[in-house]
Order: sequence, then C-alpha cells, then structure tokens
Amino acid sequence: MVEKVLLELKEPNDAKRALAFFHWSAQRKTVEHGIRSYCITIHILVRARLLMDARALLESVLKKGVGYSLPCSIVDILLSSYKITASSPFVFDLLIQAYAKLRMFDIAFDACHYLEEHGFSLSLISFNTLIHVVQKSDQVPLVWKIYEHMIQKRIYPNEVTIRTMITALCKEGQLQKYVDALDQIHGKKCSPSVIVNTSLVLRILEERRVEDGMILLKRMLQKNMILDTIAYSLIVHAKIKLGDLESAYKAYEEMLKRGFQANSFIYTLFIGAHCKEGKIEEAHCLMQEMENMDLKPYDESFDLLIEGCAKAGKLEESLRYCEQMLGRRLVPSRWAFNEMVGRLCQSGDVEQANAMLTILLDKGFLPDEVTYSHLIDGYGSKGEIDEVLKLYYEIEYKSLSPGLLVYKSLIRSLCLCGKLEEAEKYLRKLKERSLVPTVCIYDTLIASYSEKGDRTRVLHLQNEMISLGLKPSCS
Repeated sequence: MVEKVLLELKEPNDAKRALAFFHWSAQRKTVEHGIRSYCITIHILVRARLLMDARALLESVLKKGVGYSLPCSIVDILLSSYKITASSPFVFDLLIQAYAKLRMFDIAFDACHYLEEHGFSLSLISFNTLIHVVQKSDQVPLVWKIYEHMIQKRIYPNEVTIRTMITALCKEGQLQKYVDALDQIHGKKCSPSVIVNTSLVLRILEERRVEDGMILLKRMLQKNMILDTIAYSLIVHAKIKLGDLESAYKAYEEMLKRGFQANSFIYTLFIGAHCKEGKIEEAHCLMQEMENMDLKPYDESFDLLIEGCAKAGKLEESLRYCEQMLGRRLVPSRWAFNEMVGRLCQSGDVEQANAMLTILLDKGFLPDEVTYSHLIDGYGSKGEIDEVLKLYYEIEYKSLSPGLLVYKSLIRSLCLCGKLEEAEKYLRKLKERSLVPTVCIYDTLIASYSEKGDRTRVLHLQNEMISLGLKPSCS
C-alpha cells in the first residue's frame, strides 16, 4: 500500500508530498519501510532534483547495513524500480557518491561494474569523488584500478582527476620514479597528465598485463593523452616484456622512420633483454652506441650490465662497469652488486668484492643480508675466520640484525675451519633472536661432528632437530 501511494506521488510536483508521506508512514507502528520503499522515494526525489533529501535517504539506507553484497543489494532494487518511477540515471551517481562518503570503497567499485553491465555509465564527477576519497584513505592500489577502469570505459580525466592521481603518486613515493623514466624517454618536462598516464601504462606492463597495457595505450593515443615518442617507447617495452625482441626492434625502427629520436630508456630495455639472453657483447655494443649518440646511461643501464657480466662469468667487466658508475657519481643497486659479489666470492676473489664494498659504503651504498652472506661464504671457503667474524661484527655494528642467511653462512664457515664450539655458540645466538634454525644449519654441524667422531654431539643435535620438527636432509 505504501508503494502504491508513493507511485501515485511520483511526479516532480508531488515529490515533497511523497517524502512527507514516507516519513509519516515510518512513524506508524504497523509500517516498516523495506529497501524498495526507500528506493522508490529516492527515485522520486532525484527526478524532482531534491538532491539533498535523496542523499540523506541513500546514506540512511546504506548505514542500516542494506546493500553490502552484490548482486542482491540496493543496486538491484534501484534498477528494478527505475522504470516505474521514470527516474534519472543520476540516481546511480548519487549512490556511488554515497558509498564513497561512507568509505564503502570496494562495494562502490563493484557497484560501478554492476551498473555498467546493466547499461548505466557513471559520470566523471562520481569517479572523481570515489578516487579522491579512496586516495585520502591511503588505498593507493585501488585508486589506480579505478583510474584504469575509467579509461577503459572511455570516461576521460579532467584536472581534478589528474591532481588526485599526482597526490596518489606522491603518497606511495613513486612520483620521482616515473618523472625520471619520462626524462629518459622524452628528455623534457612533461605535463602532470602525461606523467599519470605513463605511470599507469608502466604499472600494467610491470604486472605483465601486456595486452591490457597496449589497449589502454592505443586509447590514450587516440585522445592525445600521451606523447607519440613515449607511446613508441612503451610499445618497445611491452614487446620486450613478451620476450619478442625481434618485434621490439621492428617497433623501434618504425619509431625512427617516423622521425622520433632514440632515447636512453629504449637502449636500456635492449641492454636488459640481451643481458637476460647472455648476449653480453651485444649489450656492451649497445652501451657504446648509446654513449656515442650522447645519450646518458642511467643507474639501471649500468646495473643490468653489472649483473649480466657477472652471470656470464665476465667478472672483470662487471667490476669495470661498477667503477664507471662510481666515476659518474652513481651507486649500483643491491640486486646488481649482490650478483657480482656472489660470483666474485665463488671464484675466490672475495678480497676484491670486499674492497669494492668498502668503497661503496663511503658513497652511501646500503648492503643487506645477502651481501654479507656472500662475503662470509667467500672468506669461510678460504679459511679466513678472522675476516668472517669481522664481517659478522660489522653487521651488528650497523644494526642490520643478522638473519638466517647470515647465520647459515657463519656457522658453515666456522665448521669448515673446525671451530665447532664457536659454531654452536652462534646457533644459540640465532635461537636467542627468536629465529628457527634450518635443516641445513643442523646438518652442517652434524656432518662436522661426525667427521670428528663425536657421536655424543651428533645425537644431541639430532634430538634437538626432532624436537623442532625438523628432518635431516641438507641441500
């Protein structure tokens, strides 16, 4: 009966009377409004442009816990009552804005998808409201999902959107990273919109969603949302991500034919691809070619060559690239340096690796557990136990808090030198730090005591392993 009365008052001229009846009937003991009564009233108010009242009712029904799951939710009821009230699509924008205001972000985004499936596209204002509130709540990954979805649905950003996205980049500490990437590609300052759109495509490519990235990139190009030279560079990036080096070179050649200049970003991509395939000479030639063209190599250009040369066993070349970085006041990344240190230590050149670390420490390089573990292994293999302990004390002095990797290398080194009591001392220290010893640590100690014929210690350590639920099987 309530619904019938509300529908009799659905015309804009009667909207205020419909709202009055809704509130009056809610005070009757025999009437309890369901979702449908709310939705019909909201439709009537939106059609009459009584938006403050409509918002209040929407927030009221959402706060009551209605509409928390899709598809059976307030969205369905609004959809089913849409035609009988001759409503306006704006009602769905108000719904999304109400969800945003109440910080029901995931439900709001799900509702966007659900409404689109039913033929309703939301306004840019609604999306701006949603990403603004999500960004303020520090849910940055969701901000980028919403922004990507907007462009997929051809809802293009305005200044407000871009300003919010730049704030999101700042919050996650990624703005400089993408500004640097654009500098490597374009060589000039880019507008905030180009920064945002480039960072979106690069994120998608980093997630290995190459096809999605390419579709989005084409759409951006059609709307002049990204510069051609940047687009070509990103296409090359995508092809390399797919492992199609030949196709990447074709895209690069087409770029040059169209009059666009080569850039450091593309050269570094090709250097990385060749290093990955173990083609160090080709990577080295690209580096030379890059410098001959007055293109400035950047940190990653050197990092890739340091790592690639190390993996290929070209340790002198790896060290040379490290020295070249230092000459340009650059410092290698940990992943590249650790690869080089690991290979040097395996080949018996631990002193050279340690000397390079000493130089880098003065330049602000921050080693990690992997760095020290490689060096400890290197000195341990040569029986230089004083150097091993010196490195351990250095870790503690730097407050790096040694982990299992360091203790594993330390105990193995002490066992190699026959210092089993010392090794057990560090096993106790490991436990004192609330770390659980690995099977390999125990197996190393057991094997060393077995060689000495100390059956008592072997049995003690085996029982200790069993008490920790470990089974002997050293890798």
